[in-house]
Amino acid sequence: MKIKSNFVTIALTGLAPAIWGSTYIVTTDLLPQGYPLTVAMLRALPAGLLLLAIVRQLPHGCWWPRVFILGGLNFTFFWAMLFVSAYRLPGGVAATVGAVQPLIVIGLARLVIGTALRRAVVLAAAGGLAGVALLVLTPKAALDPLGVWWRDWPVPRPWRRVRFCRAIGVRLSPV
Repeated sequence: MKIKSNFVTIALTGLAPAIWGSTYIVTTDLLPQGYPLTVAMLRALPAGLLLLAIVRQLPHGCWWPRVFILGGLNFTFFWAMLFVSAYRLPGGVAATVGAVQPLIVIGLARLVIGTALRRAVVLAAAGGLAGVALLVLTPKAALDPLGVWWRDWPVPRPWRRVRFCRAIGVRLSPV
């Protein structure tokens, strides 16, 4: 029984990265081009409605502002910028830029809650970034100016904004 339970746990754990990893191939090959906000809404709304149907209660008290902040960071802005970037950047470039997130979390933890910077943690995050870059970047990798750098401030660098919002949301989440 224990072996079967471990297998199910491992299989379910592997399912999440497989689904997440399909975002780029589905976005670039199966979805119509040019509708990142619609795709973001279609990706997030069903999950939110399903969770609401399961829980059957709305937040109360001090949780309303938290829901809006975390929802804005983890879902609204995150998904919108993710799909703008998915339409504009090659998967290898996006994966490499995404590997910057651990460094962002380390920096935010230092700035926001005063967590000490440990050399081993920073080196591990930088090593992960280098490893991802070595695995997925090709000589043909190119940066699309719109995918990485938007001129109209307050939304420059959609993919970096995706990682930044996700890092803040992960750090602020209570679980």
